[in-house]
Amino acid sequence: MSATQKSLTFYACLSILAAIATIALKSYAYWLTGSVGLLSDALESLINLVAAIIMLVALSISARPPDENHAYGHEKIEYFSSGAEGIMILLAAISIGYTAVERLSHPQPLQQLDVGIAVSVLASLINWVVAKILISVGKRRQSITLEADGKHLMTDVWTTAGILIGIVTISAANHFEISLAFAKRLGLTGWEILDPMIAILVAIHIVWAGLQLIRRTASGLMDTALDPEERTKIVSVLEQFSASHAITYHALRTRYAGARRFMSVHILVPGNWTVKQGHDLLETLEQQIMALFDNIDIDTHLEPIEDPASWQH
Repeated sequence: MSATQKSLTFYACLSILAAIATIALKSYAYWLTGSVGLLSDALESLINLVAAIIMLVALSISARPPDENHAYGHEKIEYFSSGAEGIMILLAAISIGYTAVERLSHPQPLQQLDVGIAVSVLASLINWVVAKILISVGKRRQSITLEADGKHLMTDVWTTAGILIGIVTISAANHFEISLAFAKRLGLTGWEILDPMIAILVAIHIVWAGLQLIRRTASGLMDTALDPEERTKIVSVLEQFSASHAITYHALRTRYAGARRFMSVHILVPGNWTVKQGHDLLETLEQQIMALFDNIDIDTHLEPIEDPASWQH
């Protein structure tokens, strides 16, 4: 494993440590307050821990060089890890939703809110710092896995912020002995109803995140083409060569495999060109495209432009 790959696994380990710390802090905050919202937040942090462990394994495997049985590398392992993460997120959301519905029927007063809030804020600060690091390193190193994990942690920060707003509202309302009108209509009293309601919103948010991960996983496994902006860069180079040489191209195909990009294209040149002329042209063309991306594998196929069979692929 190269030094760059080792540094990426270091950040995965950092994410694991952050997840362990936030699980401990949020679980303690739930134990102090009895807030089902904070319980849902702790469960989501548990998902973060599992995701970070899977990310570490995926980065270690994807860093392996191509071999006889995996000629195109091991990068697609990242999609299996994201799919597993998506399924776990959905299971956590179901658990959170069930607990919150139970608490709606049997609301309970929250305890030691000041301490619970302080502990939860500390956990969110840890997540925020680690998320910023992972996103920054992910963008700089072109690691989609790190960047995605950082964004997941940042989502967790905003989720915790929403829960804390609800708990602060409950604390303030209880202080002034205010009740919710719609809670009374449901036969419930006090602002404690906000806690399970926010937990349900958190569960819905987690479901959305899980579905998005599963959708991205399916797209990657189905060899989705590069995004339009990246394809435009490739086409621009091909068009420049077509305009300046007596050549053309067709059968352009692109796909992702984790952070690695692949493309193939057929280049049609005059049939009277020598092998060296065609080879030199492809070398120059490939170098210009590779200069646009940090990581792309290019497969070019040379064909005579006069042969009708060249256009049949």
